[in-house]
Formats: sequence, C-alpha cells, structure tokens
Amino acid sequence: MLIHKLFRSLKNYNYRLWAGGSVVSNIGTWMQRTAQDWLVLTQLTHHNATAVGIVMACQFGPQLLLLPISGFCADYFNRHKLVMTTQGILCLLALILGILTVTGAITLWEVYLLAFLFGCTAAIDAPVRQTFVGDLVGDQYLSNAISLNSTSFNAARMIGPAVAGLIIAAVGTGWAFIINAASFLAVLTSLQFMRPSEFFQLTRPQRTKGSLTAGFRYVCRRRDLRTILLMAFVIGTFGLNFPLYISTMAASVFHTGAKGYGFLSSCMAMGTVSGAIFSAIQEKPHMRNLLFSALLFGIGCAFAAFSPSYGWFAIILIVVGLATLIFNNNNNSLVQLSTEQSMRGRVIAIRMAIMMGGTPFGAPIVGWVINHFGARWGLAIGAMSGIVAALIALSYFIFSKPADSSLQASK
Repeated sequence: MLIHKLFRSLKNYNYRLWAGGSVVSNIGTWMQRTAQDWLVLTQLTHHNATAVGIVMACQFGPQLLLLPISGFCADYFNRHKLVMTTQGILCLLALILGILTVTGAITLWEVYLLAFLFGCTAAIDAPVRQTFVGDLVGDQYLSNAISLNSTSFNAARMIGPAVAGLIIAAVGTGWAFIINAASFLAVLTSLQFMRPSEFFQLTRPQRTKGSLTAGFRYVCRRRDLRTILLMAFVIGTFGLNFPLYISTMAASVFHTGAKGYGFLSSCMAMGTVSGAIFSAIQEKPHMRNLLFSALLFGIGCAFAAFSPSYGWFAIILIVVGLATLIFNNNNNSLVQLSTEQSMRGRVIAIRMAIMMGGTPFGAPIVGWVINHFGARWGLAIGAMSGIVAALIALSYFIFSKPADSSLQASK
C-alpha cells in the first residue's frame, strides 16, 4: 500500500518515460555543477569564493531578467516542443564547456559567459518543465509527480557529485561536462517517444493585453502566495548557496580534495532523497510543513557552521538536505495546486525567478563574507535565512483568518 502511494504517478506511460530520462539527465547535471564549481575554485582561481558566487550569479540571474517571458512561454506555447528545444540547447552548451576544458583553452570569462547562456536557456526551461508535469499526470497526481521528480533530482544529486569527484580525480574536470552533454540525450529520447494524444488538456489562457504582467497582479491579490514566495526568496537568496558552502568548507576548513568535496555533496543529497520520499507519501502539501522545514533548515545550517570535524559536517548536511527538500516540495506544490491552471506558468516563473534569481544578489554577498570572515560565517547567513523564513510563516498563521491559516493545496 505504501509503495503504491509512493509511486502512483508512474501508472502514466508518458510520465514513466519522463521520469526515466530525467534520472540520467539529472545525474549529468549534478556532475556539471560540481565540476564547474571545482574548476573555478581550484583551477581558474586560488580558492576565490567570490568567483564561484559570480558564476552562480551568471547562471541564475537570467531567471529574474527573463521572468515575464519565461512564464508567458510556459502558459501559451506548446510545452512538449519547447522543452525539447531548451534541453537540446543545454546539451550543446555543456558540450562546448567540456571541449574547452579538455583542450585546456578554458578561461574564467568563458565560464562566466557559458554560465550566463546556460542560465538564459534554463530560465525558459524551468517553468516549462514544472508545468509540463501537469500535462503528463493532471492535477490528481501532480503533487506526487512533483515529489517523485524531486526524488529523482536529489538521487542524482547524491550520485552525480560523487561520480564527478572520481572523474575529476581520474581524467580531469572537462570530461564531467562532456558526460553531462551526453546525458541530455536520455531526456530528449524520452520526449520523442511520448504520446501527445494522452496529454492532459489543462485550461489555457486567452492572449490579451497585459498577459505578460498578469501573473504579478494575480500574486499581489493572494496573501497565501505572497507569504510562500517571500519565504522562497529569503531561503533561495541567502540559504541555498550550497555550492559555496560545501566547496569552501571542504577546501579551506577541512582541507579535502575533489573526492571529499563530492562525498559531502552526496551526503546532503541523502537527506534530500529522504525528504522527497516523505513528500511523495503525504497526500497534500501544507503551510505547516513550510514553517517546520524552514526552521529545521536554519537550525541545521547553524549546527553545520559549528561542525568540529569533517564527519560531523557530513552528518549534519543530511539533516539540512532533508529540510531543504521538504521546504522546496511543499513550496512548489502549494504554488501550483493553489493557482488557477491558466495562470500556473506565469506564477511558477515568478517562483523560479525568486528561488533562482535571488542568487545573483545572495551568492556574491555570501562569497564576500566567506572570503573575509571564513566559510563558517557563510553558513551562519544560511542559518539566519531559515529562521527568518520560519518567522514569516509564523506571522501568516498568527495574522490570518482561521480559514486561511489552514491553507491546503486543494484551494
């Protein structure tokens, strides 16, 4: 019975294809993220956390810059065809980065440029992929499918960094990028073999004047969405900078190499996989889960900042990963399921821009703090973000009407 509840979305043929292709592609994506941070931190600079922060800003900044366009595309265009296009472009960019690195021609400014182009493409891709899941499974299984996607993504997060560490140590950083490029073929193949006739026909909006900004007006009218998105901004901007936290703690505090760095990323992923399984089993997301997971995130980061040894740091990262995933899944599911179908693309684009687009502001600040005060102080900022987000959720329950304070995704 428990297994049936956990994997109920996989009864759908199209979603089974999507899930299978995504597992392979996600492993490659995490290999690239790990290798890219390590390349900048240890090969192109001398442990310069600010440079890593700039790369993150280049990669996630376009989420904010392209916000009106990305949400519009997700609501109005054919999501099946659009996601095939964006995935193909991401494949090509990964291949270019791999070739430049393998041949020794890569420079820091080229990493900045490719990260920016990758970010521009991902800015369109992210809300399209998020809402495309609804086309595959419908609203009935949407929450479960989102959780299974997160399970896949974070299982890959556990495997990818560890594999990247081994590949970097064995044959060099560039091959991690090339393998990631090859992994995109899995999701492109799954998209090719889907049955469009079995897609769920969700409500589509009529194109009218002001369609690009309708998502902002919709969110402004909804206190529940404003609260959820504000929490996402605080944690997304100042908390979810783990490429910075883990790489600098590994290199400058515990003095470990690429393998040790990859293992720490995998430890955090163990926690996120556990959180994804918990989210997949629960029937509906709830605001209470946002409050408790934000609080656990803040406490976990605080303990990580004071970790006396590499082993304790690895263990605490599991707890932080658990809290991160429960927060992200409930945040994502609440936004999608409490938003009208015709507005989902634009509201999800706002959420993605807040979660990822805050990085250009937060990552350089955290990088500067790490450079001047040490890696542990960077984690202290992450701890504060979790505490502040929990207080925002608490204020929602205190000042909302009784009916609002029990917000459910069935709204």
